[in-house]
Amino acid sequence: MNEFFRKFAHKTSAIVGSPWAFIVAVLVIVVWAITGPIFHFSDTWQLVINTGTTIVTFLMVFLIQNTQNRDAKAIHLKLDELIRSVEQARNRLVDLEDMSDEELDALQKEFQTFRERYNQRAQQSPKPQG
Repeated sequence: MNEFFRKFAHKTSAIVGSPWAFIVAVLVIVVWAITGPIFHFSDTWQLVINTGTTIVTFLMVFLIQNTQNRDAKAIHLKLDELIRSVEQARNRLVDLEDMSDEELDALQKEFQTFRERYNQRAQQSPKPQG
């Protein structure tokens, strides 16, 4: 079931993210707007587009979330592999996404301090003359 949904979500997100899908969506709206006078801009006419867009939006949320989760997981794993493979890197940064918010905040402050020190050193070093 998971493999089927993964493939379905991936294929569907590729299709609905294409220019052709956008063109189809625009055409649906144009056809709907053109039929307004035919149906005297009735409540039912409005309900058709409202219901259709609501259903599509509702289903797309789950497909988008699935592909986002998968992409984020793949990126994290790639970054973890890079961290693991670089000798000077701190291996405690592997699997960073599982840290608590407090741990992430502390690490962010550490990097901010590092950046500030780097900027100070860069400002103090003599500029090469060309």
